[in-house]
Amino acid sequence: MRVDTTPLNAHSPVEASVDVRSDGLTREDVELQRARYGRNVIPEAPPKGFPRLFLEQLSDLMVVVLIVAGVIAAFVGEAADVAAIAVIVLLNATLGALQEQRTARALAALRALAAPIARVRRDGSVRVVPAADLVPGDIVLLEAGNVVPADLRLTTAANLQAAEALLTGESEPVWKSIDSATDQSAPVGDRHDMAFLGTMITGGRGEGVVTAIGTSTELGRIAGLLRAEEAVQTPLQRRLTRLARQLSIIAGVLCVMIFVAGLLRGESASLMLMTALSIGVAAIPEALPAVVTLTLAIGARRLARHNALVRRLPAVETLGSVTYICVDKTGTLTENKMMVEAFVGHDRTPATPAQCGAIDQTLLEAIAISNDVSPSLTGELVGDPTEIALYRFAENAGVAKHTVESKLPRVAELTFAPSRGRMSTVHRRAGDDGYTVFTKGAPERVIERCDAWFGAPQNEPFDRDGAHDIARSMAQRGLRVLAIATRSVDVLPEPLDDVESHLALLGFVGIADPPRSGVREAVDACRSAGLEVVMITGDHAATALSIARRIGLASDDTAVLSGIELRGLTDSELAARVDAIRVYARVAPEDKLRIVKALQARGHVVAMTGDGANDAPALHRADIGIAMGRAGTDVAREAASLVLLDDSFASIVEAVRGGRRTYDNVRKFVRYVLTGNVGELATLLLAPFFGLPLPLLPIQILWMNLVTDGLPGLSLAVERAESNVMRRPPRSPSESVLARGLWQQVLWAGTLVGIVALATQALTLDADPSRARTMTFTVLTFSQMALAFTSRSEGESVFRRSIFSNRALTGAVALTVGLQLAILYLPAMQRVFRTEPLSAMELGIAIAASTVAALAIEVEKFVRRLIRGTRR
Repeated sequence: MRVDTTPLNAHSPVEASVDVRSDGLTREDVELQRARYGRNVIPEAPPKGFPRLFLEQLSDLMVVVLIVAGVIAAFVGEAADVAAIAVIVLLNATLGALQEQRTARALAALRALAAPIARVRRDGSVRVVPAADLVPGDIVLLEAGNVVPADLRLTTAANLQAAEALLTGESEPVWKSIDSATDQSAPVGDRHDMAFLGTMITGGRGEGVVTAIGTSTELGRIAGLLRAEEAVQTPLQRRLTRLARQLSIIAGVLCVMIFVAGLLRGESASLMLMTALSIGVAAIPEALPAVVTLTLAIGARRLARHNALVRRLPAVETLGSVTYICVDKTGTLTENKMMVEAFVGHDRTPATPAQCGAIDQTLLEAIAISNDVSPSLTGELVGDPTEIALYRFAENAGVAKHTVESKLPRVAELTFAPSRGRMSTVHRRAGDDGYTVFTKGAPERVIERCDAWFGAPQNEPFDRDGAHDIARSMAQRGLRVLAIATRSVDVLPEPLDDVESHLALLGFVGIADPPRSGVREAVDACRSAGLEVVMITGDHAATALSIARRIGLASDDTAVLSGIELRGLTDSELAARVDAIRVYARVAPEDKLRIVKALQARGHVVAMTGDGANDAPALHRADIGIAMGRAGTDVAREAASLVLLDDSFASIVEAVRGGRRTYDNVRKFVRYVLTGNVGELATLLLAPFFGLPLPLLPIQILWMNLVTDGLPGLSLAVERAESNVMRRPPRSPSESVLARGLWQQVLWAGTLVGIVALATQALTLDADPSRARTMTFTVLTFSQMALAFTSRSEGESVFRRSIFSNRALTGAVALTVGLQLAILYLPAMQRVFRTEPLSAMELGIAIAASTVAALAIEVEKFVRRLIRGTRR
């Protein structure tokens, strides 16, 4: 629980209500505090069991429609349909229940970040206690390697550093100081007098007073945000829900119409009831969820080959609907590895690492030796990321640290502290009794100690303003600038701090976390696909804007919105500006969440990337959360729908391509199956108006529904991508599955199928009514096989796609045709389905008639291509 703070002394404000003693709390104090504040744990709501989660999924509208269809199928005695529907319902409910369990796992991973033990001072002695037993007022001792066990106000800090990427996303450790008290409303990354639960101490030592525990900590607050946010339905789920609602209404109306029409024509009530119920089953494409699941699974398998691991199947399709991608900078757009990108030597000429041959040898030696980096037993470099960058730069330039140390062994050092802004190492020169001093640090703190440029004539005045101008010009490029200086002395002064005076400026080094390879090209690909990319980072505005410019995401006049500015905006004000902002800097977890919500309120489908616990609420809330597989935390991965195994933004673009292909294939199935269903319905509904008898029997209707909606429809899930898949804008989130002319094509093409089938029945009716019904049955079945081929592409001609490029579809159509021929010519099958064997001419006529609708669709595609070409 947070309360106002008052200063315990000039440098360490702590909780006013906590009685802080130098020897720590007593046992009685601890009991009182625990009674007041509780335990230092992030509580877990009682988990729902899998059976309960499973049953909750059965309330989904599409599932209810399927269950009703199954009851109807059972009523008419179709055991195969009942079994198929049962499998589909069980599969969907299982996947939904597994999705519900993801949030619980994300919270469990968040709780696991808390430190299991803590070293505290109580009753005048240091002891190790479970971190869950900490209470406000406890004095906690910290050293390198510790996980911070609660939120602490620091009272001592000796070279103390903490890695806070978990909460802020910043790649560099943060220096801690008791001299920099900040307001509680300041961003986490700016509160240098605080240490936060779950972060890691990377260097130094310190002590702090517990100010918040459990859910009151920054990490606990993130857990609260994660628990409060409900996962949103994917665009595909919303579209299928609307489609299910529409089809269920249409199916009910048609059943009644067909039943009444049959009775008015004098058909028996039992026959018409069976026919109406069969049409009810046929009108609802119960294979749709199975096709969607298969299509998504195939898409997920393809994405895995491109280093994108799908944790939730609907995420595959959601990628195809994304309009905004909110990207965390560190590790996704950048390498998360500090590197020297520019330097200026004593000749004052800017240069790049590729020009390191021009750098002064003394500057290289200073860079190589004035650090504490050392290789581990495995060969990994251990040390501060900035110093590792310097170490590598010198080594790549041919100056190894151990070589320089052999002639300039270190004998003393002045360590870095934020208040000083610099550090120095002192080395004995081989061959004489003198010493060489190397100093590096913030330019303003080093330049003020310099009297000259290294190597400049003695009578040349030191242009201090010019040196500052060089540093500023490098900083404006988003670089972290270090100034490096040197001095030679014969005797070490007392105090040693005096060696940091009368320095000669060697030059400047600019360090940055560079963009990852291929990111700029990926951003360009997003633009061509109509996607907007937004950078959201905990880093400073200048650093964020520099990277954004380098990857083509921002220009010189691009505005950056900081976390402080964002928190000053109301939700409506943010929504009004969110479309125009491309770079957000210094943001907190709740800021990321607000950005996602604001974009969603504007109707966008949002993808959010992240790797830290601070990203988890936004990952969970976004339409699709994308976590980093290498650098990401368990919390982020559990909250996300997709995990990038290579942490590369370029993999997101490939995933978007796969998502669009997946949705296209779902639409192809919907077009195919609904066109066939409309053909069957048109045949039954129009027959009375032409004075024709019942053209199909219930068993024939159910057979077509089983074989034509099954394997041929499922085979469309593996169809290759459209040629323009990444050259078109994203679909509107409110767009129906039947949008962009699909429902019109379904109606006219399906009606044409029905008219051709009825024409076939009328022309053969006089010869034999049973043979005419068989002809109608065969024309409808073969028509749907022709429709399967023309459904392979929305715009391309079927003749441009080889039948062998989708062998699954070719095989499924061949199998269906073979089964239909078996029904026509095998006596046992003829008795079951009441068919007559057709002559070769009759079979030829049926095959020719079945191509009419497919050819008409190809003509329509051709006309649309001509119109598009004329417009271009």
